[in-house]
Amino acid sequence: MTHLPNLIKDLALILGAAGVITLFFKRIKQPVVLGYIIAGLLVGPNFKLFPTIVDIEGIKIWAEIGVVFLLFTLGLEFSFKKLLKVGGSAAITGVTELSFMMLLGFMTAQLLGWSNMDSIFLGGIIAISSTTIIFRAFDELGLKTKQFTTLVLGVLVIEDLVAILLMVMLSTVSVSQQFEGTQLFFSLLKLIFFLCLWFVMGIFLLPSFFKRAGKLLNSETLLIVSIGLCLGMVALADQFGFSAALGAFIMGSILAETTQSHKIENLVTSVKNLFGAIFFVSVGMLIDPQILLEYAGPVLILTATVILGKTIFVSTGALFAGRSLKQAVQAGTSMSQIGEFSFIIASMGVAFNVTSSYLYPIAVGVSVITTFTTPYMIKLAEPLYNLLLKILPPKWIDSLETYSSSSQIIKTENNWRRLLRFYLQTIILNGVIMIAMTLLIVKFAEPFLNGYIGNPLATKIICAVVGLIAMAPFIWGISVKKMKKSMYASLWLDQKYSKGPLVMIEIARNIITVLLIGFLLRQLFSLPVTIAGTFLVMIIVGVIFRQRLQVFYHRIEDRFLQNLHEKEELEKNRTKSYLSPWDAHLTSYVISPHADFIGKTLEELQWREKYGINVAFIERGNIAKFAPSRTEQIFPFDNIGVIGTDQQLLAFSQLIVPFEEGAADEKELVELDKILVDEHTRLKGLTIRESGIREKTDGLVVGIERKGERILNPSSHTRLEWDDIVWIVGNRKKIQQLYQP
Repeated sequence: MTHLPNLIKDLALILGAAGVITLFFKRIKQPVVLGYIIAGLLVGPNFKLFPTIVDIEGIKIWAEIGVVFLLFTLGLEFSFKKLLKVGGSAAITGVTELSFMMLLGFMTAQLLGWSNMDSIFLGGIIAISSTTIIFRAFDELGLKTKQFTTLVLGVLVIEDLVAILLMVMLSTVSVSQQFEGTQLFFSLLKLIFFLCLWFVMGIFLLPSFFKRAGKLLNSETLLIVSIGLCLGMVALADQFGFSAALGAFIMGSILAETTQSHKIENLVTSVKNLFGAIFFVSVGMLIDPQILLEYAGPVLILTATVILGKTIFVSTGALFAGRSLKQAVQAGTSMSQIGEFSFIIASMGVAFNVTSSYLYPIAVGVSVITTFTTPYMIKLAEPLYNLLLKILPPKWIDSLETYSSSSQIIKTENNWRRLLRFYLQTIILNGVIMIAMTLLIVKFAEPFLNGYIGNPLATKIICAVVGLIAMAPFIWGISVKKMKKSMYASLWLDQKYSKGPLVMIEIARNIITVLLIGFLLRQLFSLPVTIAGTFLVMIIVGVIFRQRLQVFYHRIEDRFLQNLHEKEELEKNRTKSYLSPWDAHLTSYVISPHADFIGKTLEELQWREKYGINVAFIERGNIAKFAPSRTEQIFPFDNIGVIGTDQQLLAFSQLIVPFEEGAADEKELVELDKILVDEHTRLKGLTIRESGIREKTDGLVVGIERKGERILNPSSHTRLEWDDIVWIVGNRKKIQQLYQP
C-alpha cells in the first residue's frame, strides 16, 4: 500500500476541524470566518492539545490559492463600472475615512514604539473594513433595505480599490525597504497603465468570446474557462512584477462586465469557499497565544483605535458628503472592524519578511474582536444618534440638517466638463493601446524577427511599418476624431471665450499623438529619422487614409462599447419587465377582438382571484388608465399591463394572445418605482386605501418589503409601517411627488 502524503492528512485535519468549529459558530450566530481562524489556531503548531499539521509549506501554497480565489470573487462583485457609479457621497466618505485611518494607524504604531515599516503596514491593515462581515451583519439584522446601507456599500467599493493600490504600494516599499516617493509614483503609474490596458483588452475580447462560444459553454466548461482566465492573469501579473492577488482581482473585475458574470460567480463560489476556508485556517495557524498574551495591551489599544476611529471618521466623511446625522452615525458604526484585506496585507509583510513577528497575530486578534463587536456596534447606532441629539447644541443640529438638504441638490454637468471628460477618456484609452503596442514590438517582436532575418535595419523597418499600421486607427482616434460634435459646436458658437481653449485642446491632442508616434520610432531609429517619420505618419493618417481609418476606428469603438454595455442592456431589458426583488414581472398583452371576455368588467372576470395577477394599466388608443378600477371593461385591441410571477402569467397567457414586451409607448407611460415609508412620505399607519396612492399617482401598489420579508400584491387593507419599501407601477413623476417637503 502506498504511503499517504502528509498534505492529504493535513487537509483532512484542517477541513474536519473547520467543519466542526464552524457548525458551532453557526449555532451561536457568529461569522464563519472566525470559526476558520479558531480552527487554524487549534490545529496549528502553537497549540499542542490537538493533532497538529505536518506539511506547513504545502498548506501555505493552498492558502495562496485561497487568496487568489478570494480576490477573484471580490473582483466579480466589484466591476470598474460599479466604481464609476459610486456616488459622490460614498467617494468623499471613503477618501476621508481611509486617509485619516491610515494616518491614525501609523501614528498609533509610532506611539507604541514600533518601526516605520510596522507602522506603515499597520496603517494599511486598520484602514480596510470587512465586506464579508458587514454583508452578513446587514443580512442577519434585516438592514439591507435601509438608506444608509447604500452609502456603506459604496464606501466598501472605494475601499476595495484602495486596498489593491495599497498592496502595490506596500510591496514596492517592502522590496526597496524605504518610502521613496519617486519609486512609488512610477509603481502607481505602471499599475494604472496595466489596469487600463487589461481592462480595454479584456472588454474588447472576452464578451465577444463568450458570445461566440456560448453554445459550447455548459457549467463545467464555463468554470474551467473562468479559472483558467483567472490563473492566466495571475501569471501575467506576476510576469509584470505585480502580486498574484492583483491579477486575480483584475480578471474578476473584467469578467464582471460580461453577461456570464452572475453564472461564473455562482460556479466559482464553491471553489472559493473551499480554498478560502484553507486560507483563513492558515491565518489562525500563525496565531501564537503567547504573543497575544504578551501584546494584549497593544491588541486592546488597536481594537479601540479601529472601533472609535472608523466610527468617527466614517461618520465625519458622511457628514462632509451631505448625509444626515442619523445616516452618518449608522454608516460609522457599521464599518468599525477589519477583515479579509487586512489579513492579506499582514501576510504580505510576513512574506516579504519586513514586519515584526508580532504584527500578524496582533492584526488577527484585532480582527477577531472587532468582528464579534460589529453586530453590537450596528445596534448601537440608534442610541448613539439619540445621545448626540441631546448633547450637541440645537444650532449644530439645524446646521447639519440644512447642509445635508442643500447637498442633495443635483447639479447639472456643463458642456465643458463633459467635453473634457470625453477628451480625457479617448486620449487615455487610445494612448494606453499605442504604448502597449510599442512595448510589444520593442520587447518581443524586434528580437524575435531579428533572430530570423539577421539584418537589424530591415527588422527595424518591418517593425516600424507593422506597428504604425496597427496604431493607425488609434492615431486617428486621438488626433482627428471629432469629439462630441454638438457639444463642441455649442461651445464654439455660444460662448465668447471658448474658442481659445478649444483651439488649445486641439493642439494638445495632436502634440500627444506626435509624442506617442515618436516614442515608437525613437526606440528603433535615430532622432532625425524619428522626427521625419512622425510628421509623415501624421500626414498619411490625417489626409490620405482619413476616411478609411474613420470607418475602421468606429468599428473597433462600436464593438468595444457594445461589449461594455451588453450586460447592462441585458439587465435593463430584464428589469424593465421584472419586479425586483420578487420573481414577478410586468408583461403587456394586446386583447384579441375574438376573445370571449370582451365587454366584461375586471370585477366580472376575477382574474386576480383566479390567477393571482394584477392589472396595472389599460392602454386604449392614446389614453392610458393606470390602476384601473374593478368596473373598467375590457375592449378589443386594449393593451393591458399585467403583473404576476412566471407561473401565474403562464396560466393567464392561455386566455389571450401575448403582446411583445417592451413596446415604446409602454416604456414611456408606465414605470416601476419604489418609495420609503418615512418622515418624508408620511404614510406610516395608513392602509394602502387610506394612503390615496392609487389616486395620487395613477399607480398600483404591487409589493411591499418589510423587515426582510416581501409581500406581493398586498390587499388594500394592508397597513403601512415605518421603513416599509413600497413598490408602485404608475407615473414616475407622480410617484416621486409622494415625498413631501
